[in-house]
Amino acid sequence: MRKTTTDIVVFNIVSYLLLGVFAILCVVPFLMVLSSSLTSEQEIVRNGYTLIPASLTFKAYEVALENPMTILRAYGVTILVTVIGTLASVYLMAMTAYVIHKRTFRIANGLAFYFFFTTLFNAGLVPWYILIIKYLNLKDTLLVLILPALFNVFYIIVLKAFMRGVPDALSESAFIDGANEFRIFNSIMLPVSKPVLATVTLFVALQYWNDWYLSMLFISEENLRPLQLLLYNLVSNSDELRRILALSNGAASVDLSNMPQNSLKMAVTVIAIGPILFLYPFIQRFFVKGLTLGAVKG
Repeated sequence: MRKTTTDIVVFNIVSYLLLGVFAILCVVPFLMVLSSSLTSEQEIVRNGYTLIPASLTFKAYEVALENPMTILRAYGVTILVTVIGTLASVYLMAMTAYVIHKRTFRIANGLAFYFFFTTLFNAGLVPWYILIIKYLNLKDTLLVLILPALFNVFYIIVLKAFMRGVPDALSESAFIDGANEFRIFNSIMLPVSKPVLATVTLFVALQYWNDWYLSMLFISEENLRPLQLLLYNLVSNSDELRRILALSNGAASVDLSNMPQNSLKMAVTVIAIGPILFLYPFIQRFFVKGLTLGAVKG
């Protein structure tokens, strides 16, 4: 008994040490990004990126937030698209997984193969672009930022694998009591699948939050540009401005070293990932539980 207890203590110590080292390795890059965003451009060029800023400055944030209303409007677009897109995507994918997980549904395997087949082949960018612009008329609308990313076959497979592990007796007893499929899905399957739903929700929310490709292709109006595209343009314009000044005749009179470039990129990163960092702790326990239960029951 003493030997077993000692083994457990040693195992816990080693595990916590390894997890602590891994946690530090994960936190250090973020701290370096935060520190670099508060470091002057001259210090970054001279000494590189450091954990502690040698000279504290908010110049990069002043440039990034020079027009705060533009940033706030882009934040509003991104939050609206992320919230609506995530809720609609997770609900529809869960409903799809519920349908194809039922062994009594005769074409369930055929539908599952159809969804899987779409991940292997596609028509390409040009037909897809023509479909969005010419036939669906989604250009310069918020729907164009939501609909193309609404379904993800991999997440449907994950949800299906989890639902296969839910006892059939739950839905069968509800069906005997007179509940229809929608009632069973909403009142039984969704609450039981909460851990895996939280996991998928996190990934889908990250996908919508970080997306800039769709807006780059289909959004031209300034008021509809999401945060990621706005910040991407901000960094690109900064690089372009430095290049123009360097090639101009008046470049000698301009101190390019004081113009934030690397520090601006780090400040933009902090601005973009801030809300996600605050969101993750609230669903972390569901995230871990959803991964482990999905792996066992799948």
